[in-house]
Amino acid sequence: MNTTTTAVDRKNYIMSLSIIGALFFIFGFVTWLNGSLMPFLQTACELTPFQASLVTLAFYIAYFVMALPSSFVLKKIGYKNGVFVGLLIMALGALIFIPAAYSRQFGVFLAGLFVLGTGLALLQTATNPFITIIGPRESAAKRMAIMGICNKMAGVFSPLVLTALILHGMEKFSESNLAQLTFDQKEVLLNGLASRIVGPYLAMALLLALFAVLVKFSSLPDEIDIEADDHETLKGFVKQIPDALKIRHLLLGIITLFVYVGVEVMAGDSLTQFGRSLHLAYAPKLTAFTMAFMVFGYILGIILIPKVISQSKALVISAFLGALFALGAANSSTSDTQLFSTLFGWLNNLPGFEIPMLPNAVFFVTLLGWANALMWPAIWPLALNNLGKYTKIGSALLIMGIAGGAIIPPTYAKLGQSIGFQQSLWIMVPIYLFIIYYATIGHKMKSSKEIL
Repeated sequence: MNTTTTAVDRKNYIMSLSIIGALFFIFGFVTWLNGSLMPFLQTACELTPFQASLVTLAFYIAYFVMALPSSFVLKKIGYKNGVFVGLLIMALGALIFIPAAYSRQFGVFLAGLFVLGTGLALLQTATNPFITIIGPRESAAKRMAIMGICNKMAGVFSPLVLTALILHGMEKFSESNLAQLTFDQKEVLLNGLASRIVGPYLAMALLLALFAVLVKFSSLPDEIDIEADDHETLKGFVKQIPDALKIRHLLLGIITLFVYVGVEVMAGDSLTQFGRSLHLAYAPKLTAFTMAFMVFGYILGIILIPKVISQSKALVISAFLGALFALGAANSSTSDTQLFSTLFGWLNNLPGFEIPMLPNAVFFVTLLGWANALMWPAIWPLALNNLGKYTKIGSALLIMGIAGGAIIPPTYAKLGQSIGFQQSLWIMVPIYLFIIYYATIGHKMKSSKEIL
């Protein structure tokens, strides 16, 4: 009997872990599609680089809007139902891309992205606790590492998939070619380009809805036993915010997460705009390179932390590398590919393997994926350390900090239009220096009065 029970429990554990892993893959896949969407929409909707960068604003601002409401929605409907509803909201967001494509209205695309981000914010809030409760607490860190790899590997594949489906044959949509067409000819051509996105996003909506049903009838627990407190009302949470922000290491942690997410999105999604400014035909695929280096950094973290280096030391090293790579990107050649060729040119000698040789400046930006990999898991424990009753509101405020991905990339795009996209990469240097400050000094600062 005990053997049978153990076998059933193990089966449920593996099934639950697989479902959560699939969810984290979905998070990564949808999130890192934005890098390929920006050049696509810039052409299809005839946008400036700044207008195209509003893709990231519409998507990431949803985290700011949903950070507080998500916990209360989950309290009302339960965590498993929260995952179900979050997936359906994402499916709705994907469906909005269909009328957006046929009307070629950028505002409708932005609405779809906001709805996708809203569903994803609810999903993230609902899913993370499952990692802790579906198995032994002592192995929770290992499960988190597995989830992180699922998330980042999706980021490698998603821009490649979308580029293959919708960004093939883009030479006929070049500015010089479009300039030679009459208004009606250009409209027909661009309408055809916009319609390419209908099939992929319809398929995405169907798969998200199907997975929602799978989750609904899965072995995931309906509820999660999380200790409640007297402040678990929206009014109570809002009242806590001023006192929570008086905790200096938390406030600095929120700012650090805000700017970190901003440069992470720049290195992933906004890199396509830099590549496009250099007239690189493979610009929409550049996000995949950043994600590949991020996976590499994540694996290094699993091996080295905490046996070799501490979490805070890893943050210092990561931020230092970030500043170094940002300086390299802002100052190195945009045509010479020797650095990348020396390190990775041998890959093209492998059967069936072909990758473009990146210019040095672009290569340095992709390396930021490596520098950024360990920052998210390092910033959170430093910011939430010894918060006591303010831990939950602190977590919510950190989630709101994800809005850095909505603000900093458009700022970069606006600067890029004015002074050049390579020169605008300088804005990353002070950001990484601030992260170094937080990792060495800022996380140790306490409030002026004892409020915990």
